[in-house]
Formats: sequence, C-alpha cells, structure tokens
Amino acid sequence: MPIEIEKKYRLTPEQATALANRLDEIGAERSGSALEVNTLYSNPTLDLEGAILRLRRIGNRAILTFKKRFSSPSSIKRQLEEETEVEDGDTMARILDRLGFKPSLIYEKRRETWKHHLTEIAIDELPFGWFMEIEGEEADIVAVERAVGIDESSAEEATYPALTRKFGRMVDDRVEARFG
Repeated sequence: MPIEIEKKYRLTPEQATALANRLDEIGAERSGSALEVNTLYSNPTLDLEGAILRLRRIGNRAILTFKKRFSSPSSIKRQLEEETEVEDGDTMARILDRLGFKPSLIYEKRRETWKHHLTEIAIDELPFGWFMEIEGEEADIVAVERAVGIDESSAEEATYPALTRKFGRMVDDRVEARFG
C-alpha cells in the first residue's frame, strides 16, 4: 500500500524565489517545471470515505490518482495514494463521467520540482498563493527543512482542494481556481 508522506508550507512570492535559490545552493537537482490542471471528481461513496479521485493533466500527460488521508495531529501528512498514468485524458474523463463521477473542483498549479537525496521538493504557484511541499520520509523532510531554513510556523495544514474551495469561485456546478 503506497503511503505519501509530505509537508506543505505557505510562502510569499519573495520566499518562493529565495527557496528556489537555496535549493540550488544545497545541491538539490532541479527536475523540471510544468503547468498542471487538476480535476477532482466526486460521487457519494468518495464523499463518505473522505477520499478523492483526481485526473491531473500536465501537457499531453494524464495521471489518475486515488487519495485517502489518514488523520494525524502532525503537520506532516500521511495518505494512501494510488496513481497511474493514462494514455488519453479526455477518454478517461468520459469514462469517469459514464461511471457517475462528476467534476466537482478544478485547480491549476505551476510547479517547479527538485530532488534532494530521498526527497522531492516542489515550489507551487496557485491562483491563490505560493507553497512549498516536501515529500519523503519524516526524517528526510525535517533534514530539508533545516537545510533550507524554512520556518515551521509557515506549515500549511489545508490541502489544495480545501484551499480551492475557500479561494476559488463557482463555475456551473464546480469550484475552480484558474490563472487569468
């Protein structure tokens, strides 16, 4: 059972730039940048279980993901994560629709990623702000926090979908947070 372990931080635009520079200074390897369009689907079963089904599109790629978060008092989140790349995102969206899954939330994200030892670090710009995520084992997350000098008080507990619900806008029957 694949478990995602990550911690998220809210940033100012200036902090995002400084952190990108700091990651380069500590020898993190820049992995790339991309614009993502994330569509979350809902149905009564998913809603009752507190799980999400997401179709993420990055250029011509599409990735279908199921996530279910485990409750924890820690700001380091743990969740079941199953994902697979799908050949045709439009066809997958039609299949989901025919199975009764409806798009309930869409958010865009500009993401730049780095690898540092056993962690993946992402600096994300969303229409409602800047964030950094560190994914890896808990000890590795703490090591990266120290190496880049991030302030623990900037940890963000809310998920991107929760933040989209708060800062996005209703479009037809779904919430959206899109650039321009």
